[in-house]
Amino acid sequence: MRPERLRSALTLLAAATTLAVGTAAPAAAAVERPAPAPHTAAAAHGLTTVTELVAERLLLADKVAAAKYGTDTPIDDPVREAQILDDVRARAAGLGLDPDAVAAVFRDQIEANKLVQRGLYARWDAHPDERPTERPDLAKEVRPALDRITTQLLAALAETEQARVLPSCGPRLVIAAGWSAYDHRLDALHVKGLGRALPSVCAAA
Repeated sequence: MRPERLRSALTLLAAATTLAVGTAAPAAAAVERPAPAPHTAAAAHGLTTVTELVAERLLLADKVAAAKYGTDTPIDDPVREAQILDDVRARAAGLGLDPDAVAAVFRDQIEANKLVQRGLYARWDAHPDERPTERPDLAKEVRPALDRITTQLLAALAETEQARVLPSCGPRLVIAAGWSAYDHRLDALHVKGLGRALPSVCAAA
């Protein structure tokens, strides 16, 4: 499944997930979900590790946005972004992965994070009563969590390398993303971010 088709499928997933979980704010804690049918579980097997980590990383965008909102710190941080991509390229090579392919996955994570931040800024501008009341510490609180997820996501990409080159990767990824969106009670904005974060995961054309 090509990236643009995968993104379209995930956009449809956003609508379905919003209907399933409502429009409440996303919650980091997982909720109890119904047991999937055997064929569904088999189809998504393995890739849920990736989508769970991507969803967890995406939820950290809320803290990043809360830390930056109302300050002079911009959403875009090209220097930091370049550092992240250089780091994952080097670490990917050490894991025997294609550095450029892994960098593409993490570039999508960065863009998805910024998409959510911009959406939250717009929400808070329109609804001042929803603005964050605390400002998380990016250096002490947020970046260590991001670094942990980066390590885990690199490992998950290595573990799923063979599955991610199969033509069936796209449909399986959509299924896995659906469960992760449901688990984390992602709202429409965050599911849109999830769709932006995933197109480069599958290597098959």
